[in-house]
Amino acid sequence: MILTPIAFDCLDEQLDHFAEGLQNQPLAQMVFMRIAATKRHVTDPSLALSTDPNHHRQAVALCHAFGMETIDAPPAQGFTWDGRSVWVGCEPSVIIHEVAHLQCASPSRRGTLDFGLGAGPETGRRDEADGAAAVFGLERDQEEALASLLGVLWEVALEQPAILAFLEQNWLEGGASPLNRDHFLKNLAILRHNGLIDAEGHPTKALREEEDSRIFYLY
Repeated sequence: MILTPIAFDCLDEQLDHFAEGLQNQPLAQMVFMRIAATKRHVTDPSLALSTDPNHHRQAVALCHAFGMETIDAPPAQGFTWDGRSVWVGCEPSVIIHEVAHLQCASPSRRGTLDFGLGAGPETGRRDEADGAAAVFGLERDQEEALASLLGVLWEVALEQPAILAFLEQNWLEGGASPLNRDHFLKNLAILRHNGLIDAEGHPTKALREEEDSRIFYLY
């Protein structure tokens, strides 16, 4: 959920300021400009996440392309990821986010409830998901950030309004501040280091190879 709402009429100015702060980082600026350009797909000035049926079909197809099964029910009735299937009765960006989680999770956690990160915001059976948690604190937050950014980049690749998830997951919280800029750069660099994006910042179909280790988070 977005922490500080942004008015639709003010969005272009904030995007321009963030882009200016990336002028000495050509890859990051190119990636960000692709995200920002998806504003052209936004039709709802409330900036609510897309519920377009075509976007939903694309998201489900992406799950299947990664070998993830799907259940046509909302996560509130079970889990977002039950270790085998994504529960797809939700917004397309939530489904795509789960694909990114699959890529970012360590191999031993790919088959665990909500990837061993504890219950996600949409998960209904929270006690069970929390009981399967194996990553906590800063490491959990780091993996969530990586999956968030990678999911946004998948939305860009699918020509969906990725800017909505970028805002909803608070990548512009803090605006163009150095801290926020460095957060974006750090996560982009980690994705690239692990082969989850290519040299031009497009998402790949790679999966993280390392088990849980601080090495994965070094920057």
